Amino acid sequence: MHFPRLPDWLIYAAVVVALLLAAVGRQERADAPPAPPPTTEAEGAALGPASPFDPAVVVEVSGKTEAGAGTAFSIASTGVWITARHVVEGCSQAAIVVSPGRGVAAAVRIDPSAETAILTTEGGAAPLPLGLSQRLRRGERAFHVGFPQGRPGEASSRLLGRENLVVQGRGARTEPVLVWAETGRTDGLKGTLGGLSGAPALDAQGRVIGVTIAEAPRRGRIYTTSPETTARTLAASGRRLADSPGVPITADNYGRVADDLRRNLRVAQVVCLTA
Repeated sequence: MHFPRLPDWLIYAAVVVALLLAAVGRQERADAPPAPPPTTEAEGAALGPASPFDPAVVVEVSGKTEAGAGTAFSIASTGVWITARHVVEGCSQAAIVVSPGRGVAAAVRIDPSAETAILTTEGGAAPLPLGLSQRLRRGERAFHVGFPQGRPGEASSRLLGRENLVVQGRGARTEPVLVWAETGRTDGLKGTLGGLSGAPALDAQGRVIGVTIAEAPRRGRIYTTSPETTARTLAASGRRLADSPGVPITADNYGRVADDLRRNLRVAQVVCLTA
């Protein structure tokens, strides 16, 4: 049996139609391209002002005062120190440790609107330089010098951004804070950074830019007061707020710088005693 030969033009037309149908079919079945990643503020971007819409971290503060220890640092050679509020709030007696087993009594004045407190003693150490008016940038490094777990130690971190600290219970309030990602710590220091509360957060020029107030160990986060909050605390205490130069700090030398600050009692351990 013989089939009639089809004209060439008909064959070409059929091929073109088949190709068009296949192309259209593939287009209809094609997956949509992946959504672009969410935009994030780039590292190095200037940190914006505090906002009530910043993420919040909630802490519950017990009404019971317990004996404990933290860190304080000098802001005036006449004997004025700053520490974290929760380290000394409700203490029957607070003291700055000046040598093993020896301390000097410290009067406490709590900042009612912030997680900071001012201590005054008879005599003091050289003050740390301030950098509270400097514009911070995401990714900027900070160094936290103090007494984690009651022993000399330090940590380093990088700035992530702002959050709001919501305190429930005693001293209920909301205040803006800075959140940092921990990037390093004293060799051999494992576990909690408890005891570092009240430590200065120092920038790369060795200037105070905040007070270390809390940690989130499972997330690797460190929280500090904002420079604005710290400046208000100092202004309310009658302190002069002019920024001053410090000693440059790097990831390589911050352990040595920290040792010098503790040795000269510019950063000291503070203890809270109960009745």
